[in-house]
Amino acid sequence: MPLRPARCYTHFSGPPYTRKEYIPGVPQPKITKFEMGNPKGDYQYVLKLVAEEAGQIRHNALEAARVMINKRMSIVAGDVNYYLKVKKYPHHVIRENKMMAFAGADRLQDGMRLSFGKPIGLAARVSPGDVIVELYVKKEHLDEAKKSMKIAASKLPLPARVVIEPIQADVGQ
Repeated sequence: MPLRPARCYTHFSGPPYTRKEYIPGVPQPKITKFEMGNPKGDYQYVLKLVAEEAGQIRHNALEAARVMINKRMSIVAGDVNYYLKVKKYPHHVIRENKMMAFAGADRLQDGMRLSFGKPIGLAARVSPGDVIVELYVKKEHLDEAKKSMKIAASKLPLPARVVIEPIQADVGQ
């Protein structure tokens, strides 16, 4: 069965559910690496993908954004000329109460009685102003990094903006 659309899980009403010890079979997050590239590079700019609305971002959307930035930057700049860090971790367990949808299903199913639901995935909760992804680049790769972040923002279910900040070099050394 395919995934439900992101609009089913984007907005939340209650507190996050993270008690994994009570839920059997919680899936692992699809994000394989949270940091990529060269962390010890000498970078001039940091680009941040900042959430504009409160909501939830599923782990597969975070992974799609990460893969897109990583693939594009490794082709354009090379693996040693950028550093990518995913700042949000998907803690919230998303559950789904599957309902049967055929003739006579009302006799086989309890409906909403004890409808805790089975875990289907994880989501990261963000509020306005939260940094989702950070990308450190040198000045010559700034334009391509902006394009990469724009593409990554289109993979997320919430509106996000790209913030560019110059990194101040330490003068005392």
